[in-house]
Amino acid sequence: MSKSTNGEEKSSVFRNISSAIGGEKLVLIAAIIVVFILFSCLNRNFFSWGNIINLMVAASLVGLVAIGHTYLIIAAQNDLSPGSLVAFTGTLCALLVSLNIPLVISIIITLAVSAIVGVCNALMVNKIKLDPFIATLVSQAILRGFAYIICNGKPVAISDQAYLNIGTAAFIGIPLSVWITIICIIIFGFILAKTKFGRSIYAIGGNKEAARLAGLNPQKIITISFIIMGVLCGIGGIVFTARMNCGQPAANVNLEFDAITAVILGGVSFTGGVGNMGGTVLGIILIQAFNTGLIMVNVPSFWQYVARGVLLLLALTSDYLRKEKRKKVLLAASMKNA
Repeated sequence: MSKSTNGEEKSSVFRNISSAIGGEKLVLIAAIIVVFILFSCLNRNFFSWGNIINLMVAASLVGLVAIGHTYLIIAAQNDLSPGSLVAFTGTLCALLVSLNIPLVISIIITLAVSAIVGVCNALMVNKIKLDPFIATLVSQAILRGFAYIICNGKPVAISDQAYLNIGTAAFIGIPLSVWITIICIIIFGFILAKTKFGRSIYAIGGNKEAARLAGLNPQKIITISFIIMGVLCGIGGIVFTARMNCGQPAANVNLEFDAITAVILGGVSFTGGVGNMGGTVLGIILIQAFNTGLIMVNVPSFWQYVARGVLLLLALTSDYLRKEKRKKVLLAASMKNA
């Protein structure tokens, strides 16, 4: 009798934890644990403090872009230009500083340009009615080209110590770049979950026409979401160049690939209207642990591309299964009410 009672208590505790955290997030947490155990067995340095710091630093850039993608994908949009935009803004800021323009002014100009890129992406989607994939594919090519043009194809060295400090500074042993990402996650996570604007993003992602009829302005919300993505990429570009000590026009190819994978793994529906920042954070940890692990066990770079492609396929498959499950739940509820 006591065994049965204990079993029921454990089952009840598990259900409470599952309902509090979310079943999908529990699966993600389990996957993260498995990845850490696997790569720690293959390379004992994987779980060292030094490598955890390196993992967090690498995840900080993916994290900034993933925050923007969380907003856009929930709004049923997408953006393929972040890798090129990060390279362009980083190179631009490094170039401005090299021309003896004060660092603060250089950063303001860079973030303003980033926001303008976001506006341009939104205009192509809202006014020209291009599919977000096509519109941002155009931006991807143009921005990468401008990144090379403004520096004549050569990396721009950084000698300004204040700029370099952005990449080297740390607080309680954790680099500034990580803290910047954490702060952005908290701020934009709060906006998404607790504000009218956040609820509006879910509304237009679920049904844009119904949201419009309810009094929302989908074009305005989409524009703001693209601007947020642009500014986050600008921040990422500035921090990245500070870490690398130079602006690199060839850097961050396929950055958006990892960010989108992290967001979809985190439970954001590719068709819009579903997801949250907490899931995105878990997705970021999983994708970066996976990528770092592949490097540390000396998997050839071309096989790393294959592995990342498989991971994205798994993420999209998981998203499809979640969508089908939601359809069944809604159908069952509608039949019950009928």
